[in-house]
Amino acid sequence: MEELTFEKALLQLEELITSLEKGELSLEQSIQVYEQGVKLTAFCNKELKTAKLKIEELKAESKSE
Repeated sequence: MEELTFEKALLQLEELITSLEKGELSLEQSIQVYEQGVKLTAFCNKELKTAKLKIEELKAESKSE
């Protein structure tokens, strides 16, 4: 299985949103797509927090030099 990256998760999330907006899914399918979207959103938020912390660390290191 391919490793999920922020960019891939974001692309998948955009595709899920598009499929929901079309309104062609059954209720059960919509719930499954929504659930997957929630998981992808949590993954993206985690990745963004990690990136933010890394940037803050780099800024702090550069100020101390």
